[in-house]
Amino acid sequence: MMVTTRVLLLLLCFIGLLSSTLCLNHADGRGDQPLAQINIYETSLALDTSINIHASPQVLGLQGEDTEWVHVAISNPKPTSDDWVGVFSPAKFDASPCWQTDGKEKQPFICSSPIKYMFAKNYPEYIKSGNVIMKFQIINQRDDISFALFAGNLWSPKLLGVSNTVAFVNPKAPVYPRLALGKSWDEMTVTWTSGYNINEAVPFIEWSSKGFPAKRSPAGTITFNRNSMCGNPARSVGWRDPGFFHTAFLKELWPNREYTYRLGHDLVNGSMVWSKNYTFVSSPFPGQDSLQRVIIFGDMGKGERDGSNEYNDYQPGSINTTDQLIKDLKNIDIVFHIGDITYSNGYISQWDQFTAQVEPVASKVPYMIASGNHERDWPDTGSFYGGKDSGGECGVPAETMFYFPAENRAKFWYQTDYGMFRFCIADTEHDWREGSEQYQFIERCLATVDRKTQPWLIFIAHRVLGYSSNEWYGKEGTFEEPMGRESLQKLWQKYKVDLAFYGHVHNYERTCPIYESQCVNGEKDHYSGTFQGTIHVVVGGAGSHLSPFSSLIPKWSLVRDYDYGFVKLTAFNHSSLLFEYKKSSTGQLFDSFNISRDYKDVLACTHDSCEPTTSAS
Repeated sequence: MMVTTRVLLLLLCFIGLLSSTLCLNHADGRGDQPLAQINIYETSLALDTSINIHASPQVLGLQGEDTEWVHVAISNPKPTSDDWVGVFSPAKFDASPCWQTDGKEKQPFICSSPIKYMFAKNYPEYIKSGNVIMKFQIINQRDDISFALFAGNLWSPKLLGVSNTVAFVNPKAPVYPRLALGKSWDEMTVTWTSGYNINEAVPFIEWSSKGFPAKRSPAGTITFNRNSMCGNPARSVGWRDPGFFHTAFLKELWPNREYTYRLGHDLVNGSMVWSKNYTFVSSPFPGQDSLQRVIIFGDMGKGERDGSNEYNDYQPGSINTTDQLIKDLKNIDIVFHIGDITYSNGYISQWDQFTAQVEPVASKVPYMIASGNHERDWPDTGSFYGGKDSGGECGVPAETMFYFPAENRAKFWYQTDYGMFRFCIADTEHDWREGSEQYQFIERCLATVDRKTQPWLIFIAHRVLGYSSNEWYGKEGTFEEPMGRESLQKLWQKYKVDLAFYGHVHNYERTCPIYESQCVNGEKDHYSGTFQGTIHVVVGGAGSHLSPFSSLIPKWSLVRDYDYGFVKLTAFNHSSLLFEYKKSSTGQLFDSFNISRDYKDVLACTHDSCEPTTSAS
């Protein structure tokens, strides 16, 4: 009898030779979201009065904090290595508020996933004595919280006991501001999350600059609901009320000036609710000759500082990348996170967790995002790909929770200027091929920049539309996303795109200046003079599990790194650009090069980039 790999895995799981989480992953293909490993549908009730669970402190945020550490003391006379603790918010998590099933779907005993979980065996004293104090980092997510002890591992959870509830003083407080560039150079947008709808409070921003009177700018309010989701788990066990999102537009800013701001809500009872104070520095005037520093990475996802939600070593680099940015924040002006933002995959609570993680960065400098497969892809929703990587989100949380200056926010492509830079951000989850609406946008973005004032032209996309020697691309023999560079390389060459950045592949790779798969410049560390070809960079190693390279190393692949990291661009002036790739674990420089180019070099004719000429005199 022939035994398939799947059958063999199931047999190994059955006789206990594989771990429960690995078995669960292979048994039903739930993917890499840690919360997806919990089989909510098989939860059963096994309450044990001999078990005691107590969480403290019970009141959080007394000093205005939006993040607190909670100690969960557990006493269990019969501990096992499969026991785990789920963190639930709202604290009441029985099946009473469950969604309506269509008759084909089983009604679970618990109808929502926890917001995080941790195995009790992470603390060795639990297995020895059954007594332990576990520590969880809790963020303000607009509702109360409880902690539940389960036996039976993640595949067959048995609820043993539930703690008392804990809650923030003001669970609805405005939190996690996210800056983004507006549609004009002198505009900054601020988006934040709260529990206040417009019938409860009027949202606004109070902002000021030294020597100028304070101003108040109104904010719009939007949200989404379960019916906005395209499929499960986002519509079922992964659903959690996302709260409300407020965006204010701060206009007529002076260039390069520091502003202080705070989030406000004017309650219907006449009182005010305020956030803490934050600062940002406004954008330089387009073309301004000054020091300008840009961070670019993809596929970061989120991590947990308390060690929870860790599955299969999936995102060990996320916290390191975040911390390196925080450490160097005074030397950063703008950040581009180019797709696969949270890896929430339909578990909506994780968007709050991510915005809390990046708040020290996103509240200080513009945090610009692009759309990836884990934000957008879902069958029959207009996605270019028919996969289910978004977990039923189909782009809604990303498009709602973050601002980006697109003409149509459901079409996640846009251009933005920052000083001497022009960025053209594509959406690989929508058609980019010649003749498409997006192709027309890409050409317009590239064609309309004045290279005399904005010499540094950058193309950004999530999937690799250029070059990558990643293992799966290598096996396909494409070394790219099919139809990627075939569709776009003539635009990159015609408009002399300096650098193209991609995520999706979870490693780092830099090509030579390249055109039609051929290196057009033999240098490695310094490029000067006439533009020859675009340098393509994969920088998708910001946090998610790493992707192996093909054993074949193409001639155009100059530098490869199977590790976590990010890129920093520093424009010193109109003629000098420094490229640096740094390790997330240490901040150590791993790869760098310089570009020196004057305007006459941009005008110069090279391969397929010449302006048409005539014989007229």
